[in-house]
Amino acid sequence: MKNLWVRTLSGAVLAVVVLGAIVWSQWSFGLLLALLLVGGMAEFYALVEKRGSRPQKLVGVVAGLVLFALNFAFVSDDIQILGSAHRAFGCGLAFLLLLLPAMFVCELYRRDENPAGNIATTLLGVIYVALPLSLMCYFPIIASDVWDPRVMLFYVFIIWANDVFAYLVGMSIGRHRLCERLSPKKSWEGFFGGVVGAMAMGVVAARILEGPYAAWAGLALVASITGVLGDLVESMFKRAAGVKDSGTLIPGHGGVLDRFDAMLLSAPFVFVYLFFVM
Repeated sequence: MKNLWVRTLSGAVLAVVVLGAIVWSQWSFGLLLALLLVGGMAEFYALVEKRGSRPQKLVGVVAGLVLFALNFAFVSDDIQILGSAHRAFGCGLAFLLLLLPAMFVCELYRRDENPAGNIATTLLGVIYVALPLSLMCYFPIIASDVWDPRVMLFYVFIIWANDVFAYLVGMSIGRHRLCERLSPKKSWEGFFGGVVGAMAMGVVAARILEGPYAAWAGLALVASITGVLGDLVESMFKRAAGVKDSGTLIPGHGGVLDRFDAMLLSAPFVFVYLFFVM
């Protein structure tokens, strides 16, 4: 019972922080994503270290932050990519491009038996965590070309609706295992329940935002399916590392990867969907 109260309270606080940061301003939204990026990459590198890899954690996190900063600057209303700012943007991009081959150079002096694995896991941290969080910078503007946090809010609501409905349906009538090797509790019944719940939230989003119902239902379908796969991917990494949670940052919930794993995999798919459909 005590653990339930801790989980409920920390979940409520997390929801307030996430939703508040999205709504408050572009800068609070950017700060939220940057903090998730640092925490998520640190957890990912800790997971792969348990399997013997030695990623270049500092280089990887810096590369991830630079990638994020470039994308955030590109979409921000307060940063015009003109004149000196254009030069700063170019310098940031050049710095990022140099960081990637710098990983190879750094590995020369580490004298490790698995340099390729170290470089690969360093880059994987950037791709798995920093890239999707960087793409989320575009969610509030990609559908309307002006800052509208409601688009990002409903993306979060769709992911949450998928989790809630999948849990309720799975606990009620779940019988057939979805992927027992990685997540014994997930069922096909829960999966389809989550999809229905997510699409229902997509319809609500279309209603409130006065957008096309079919497009929002399709976005919810994409986010739901890829979100479940994102959860399984993180479970794969945790099982390989032999741990239950990726971290302890959020009491009762685990770490950043445990709470945002669905978004990390779904974000690139949703970004492409928004770009071509919305």
